[in-house]
Amino acid sequence: MFEFNLEKKSWRARAWEFFTHHGSFKTPVFMPVGTKTTVKWLHTEELDDMWADIILNNTYHLYLRPGTKVLEHFWWAHKFQNYHKPILTDSWGFQVFSLWLGLKDWESLVEITEDGVHFRSIIDGSKHFFNAENVMDIQNSIGADIIMTFDECAPGDSTEPYARAAMERTHRWAQRCVRRWKENNKTREKKWEYTQALFPIVQWVTYKHLREKSARFIWNLDCPWIAIGWLAVWESKKDMYDTLDILEPILPEHKPHYLMWVWTPEDLIEAIYRGVDMFDCVLPTRLWRHQTAFSSTWNIKVSNTKFEFSKEPIDKHCECKTCKNYSLGYLRHLTVEWEALWKQLLSYHNLHFLIHLAKKARIAILEDRYEQFRDDFWKHYDKKKRVS
Repeated sequence: MFEFNLEKKSWRARAWEFFTHHGSFKTPVFMPVGTKTTVKWLHTEELDDMWADIILNNTYHLYLRPGTKVLEHFWWAHKFQNYHKPILTDSWGFQVFSLWLGLKDWESLVEITEDGVHFRSIIDGSKHFFNAENVMDIQNSIGADIIMTFDECAPGDSTEPYARAAMERTHRWAQRCVRRWKENNKTREKKWEYTQALFPIVQWVTYKHLREKSARFIWNLDCPWIAIGWLAVWESKKDMYDTLDILEPILPEHKPHYLMWVWTPEDLIEAIYRGVDMFDCVLPTRLWRHQTAFSSTWNIKVSNTKFEFSKEPIDKHCECKTCKNYSLGYLRHLTVEWEALWKQLLSYHNLHFLIHLAKKARIAILEDRYEQFRDDFWKHYDKKKRVS
């Protein structure tokens, strides 16, 4: 039930169409993150309104709650959350990193071994274990159309020896994931259930020789496409773009490329230029905390006093319902009064902005003018942010 087709290349930028049991989606594509089966502040109908054609759920959080038994009872995540388009589930590597990042006592919560990861639940402290095989089984139970291999997300300041060891361990885990994924798909076929596609993940941090080695290893796995892990988490933008420049000629042209955790509009534009097809990030629905909105010129701090009397929208070129119906003056008022509606309106705008920026990029690729599209973007955007 899973197929994909490369429709056009414009320099290194590509346009694909993917076909899954739950419908098709076209790239370049930005995927909203519905960590716990909900995209923060938005309901499913709003995702449909903004033409969100695929979303991401988090394996770790869904495993803890509501649990695979509940999801299987509801015939998987699609029906449980009333989202009937394709879903991608990520693996657990970033959660290990998250625990390490946010907690001084992280070693009491996480223990990484050759076989897998022992951890304690952030909900009740109960003990659990993830390895390559049961992570494939859990994602199988969630019922996602696209799943990810199990990886270790090494910290950005890792030494070369640690990064190398983590990479090699992740490669061994990836081989085990592929075997279990194929076994699970055979079982699904026997039950007349749709099969799942698997993304293995290229690692590690910004060590050039390790990234190249990981890319070549992942390239040879019998999987339909490739993910690039954790390039938008801790390194500088220049390091991220330089690494993508290194990887682009190595990664196979006949496989789609997914860059995990892309933060900003300029990152999306520059990554597409370097051959990346799919993106995700929680940032669009977190920026409300800082009263911040994306725009075609640069981020806008909606709570700024200068907007008190503004009748203008966030972005006059944006066609989302927030920009069509609400002024900056009104949005600023909501933030000053701490009315929750501002969180919903900014989250909707930010997601719509990235989703439709990717769709505009796709049109430019199909018309063989992506380089011009990229140049036009930077004519209006804050040029100080351009590092490429």
